[in-house]
Amino acid sequence: MREFTVPPAVTVGDHATLTDPVWDNAVAAPDAVQFQRHIAGVWQDVTCGQFHDQVLTLARGLLAAGVEAGQRVALMSKTRYEWTLIDYAIWSVGAVTVPIYETSSPEQVAWILEDSGAIAVFVETDAHRDTVTAIRLPSVEHVWQIDGTAAVPGCVDVLAADGAAVPREDVEARRAATKADDLATIIYTSGTTGRPKGCMITHRNMLSDIVNAIPELQSLFHQGARTLLFLPLAHSFARLIQIGVVQARATMGHTADTKNLAATLQSFRPTFVLSVPRVFEKVYNTAKQRAHADGKGSIFDRAEQVAIAYSATAKPGPLLKVQHALFDRLVYGKLRAALGGQCSRAISGGAPLGERLAHFYRGIGVTIFEGYGLTETSPATNANRDTGARVGTVGRPLPGVTIRIDDDGEILVQGDIVFKGYWNNPAATAEAIDGDGWFHTGDIGELDDDGYLRITGRKKELIVTAGGKNVAPAVLEDRVRAHPLVSQCMVVGDRQPFIAALVTIDPDALPAWASSHGKPADFSFVDDPELRAEIQTAIDDANKAVSKAEGIKVFRILPQDFTEATGTLTPSLKVKRNVVLKEYAGDIAAIYER
Repeated sequence: MREFTVPPAVTVGDHATLTDPVWDNAVAAPDAVQFQRHIAGVWQDVTCGQFHDQVLTLARGLLAAGVEAGQRVALMSKTRYEWTLIDYAIWSVGAVTVPIYETSSPEQVAWILEDSGAIAVFVETDAHRDTVTAIRLPSVEHVWQIDGTAAVPGCVDVLAADGAAVPREDVEARRAATKADDLATIIYTSGTTGRPKGCMITHRNMLSDIVNAIPELQSLFHQGARTLLFLPLAHSFARLIQIGVVQARATMGHTADTKNLAATLQSFRPTFVLSVPRVFEKVYNTAKQRAHADGKGSIFDRAEQVAIAYSATAKPGPLLKVQHALFDRLVYGKLRAALGGQCSRAISGGAPLGERLAHFYRGIGVTIFEGYGLTETSPATNANRDTGARVGTVGRPLPGVTIRIDDDGEILVQGDIVFKGYWNNPAATAEAIDGDGWFHTGDIGELDDDGYLRITGRKKELIVTAGGKNVAPAVLEDRVRAHPLVSQCMVVGDRQPFIAALVTIDPDALPAWASSHGKPADFSFVDDPELRAEIQTAIDDANKAVSKAEGIKVFRILPQDFTEATGTLTPSLKVKRNVVLKEYAGDIAAIYER
């Protein structure tokens, strides 16, 4: 099948905005628990009424500071309750949120602030404030810090005091003037040139996505449902869950402490979680390793086989049912307890999950709905859901979305979820959205006869790690190649836990370096400690241009250079990535087997 359309379940009105549910919930269910905050070791309730009041108070502070409709306000912080509060306050005054990953390098922060023309920045820590103030952009009029000190209160309290004299009617007027097609956020995503591009996402884009997803995912999004958000809210995937929780009047907790995630999950007891495949893989691996260390490896291995078989079998037979019930008491219940004991659903995105893991989790009683989308599609286009799920696919299009497979296999998308374009970049916009309104994803896929989409490859060169991080290899490769000893550098890490690099040495530069370091002409340079230390300086310099998650963690020096003769370079001297991946598959595998 080449094209599949699902009609919209809900159509977004021209005057609808993302803040409407906050105001509606405060009237319809003011005492419903919308959020829980982990303070002094205790989860404390924030009701719909309280959240509305806090958003309104902060919005009045923004008006007092002179923030105008349409102006960009940056937000640089880890996932926490204040992130959500600030986001909704910005929207409430008709302004535009510009998320910045809290791990971003100074170069990335400077580019995003400059390109977006942000007039204010919310930062979390002293270090973030130092980064922003060192950039010294005249357009940035305010830098507000979330974390207060004994001497200086946090920005939430400061803005609340500043806005005390601003009539609440002024906020209502701003909300009334904001329209569905106005910008809600500009999310910067990596481009193949290394310069992040600002995706212009409107209120209609995000609302269309979530209001059409909720009817299909009612087992997740409903009043009484609970989720613990630990992915970065700067990522559009986590942002979608945020607005879904508010829209459905569910309950959400925030945490950025992934080192103690297991304990936090057990105290919060979510009914569903959002994550990337790497986290699900780590939970599984940890449980398996622990079982083997405790001398119960054979039990776990058999339980794993039964779980996968139970999930993959349409109608399990009596013996499989008995085995499954036995292992549910011995193994599966303990695994569910690690997720808090109430979690029966999960959403996975950002990278492929893999059929083995999907069947394993479904077999232990935690169904993972795998989906697909990009920042440019607000972000979800497809999802497996309550009405039908097929392991190995990313599901059918969400209501209101059309998926087409182009002649070259590229996945194209149409619908109200497709972004407005790239900020200050009409050329990139024209390249991404054709004259008929189709967004070109850069991914390769296929549709089955029932409209289920399977991702089969990537047309573009962006790397997506197992943690769901988009990494543009060019910025790293160019910096490494700047070192005089380096001939070529190819960054790898697609679907892997971290970024690595294959490096080749310039055969013309090597002899002189070897002589100056007292080494014979035929020395074994691949594993030479001094040469590796020299190349490490190039790696360290490249890593300065990106966040920690995007940085090169491991590199491997190859025994020969890439050349046209060996088929690893094109006539125009571009690296043939597919050829290199195949030729050096063993070297790459060795990196990730460490």
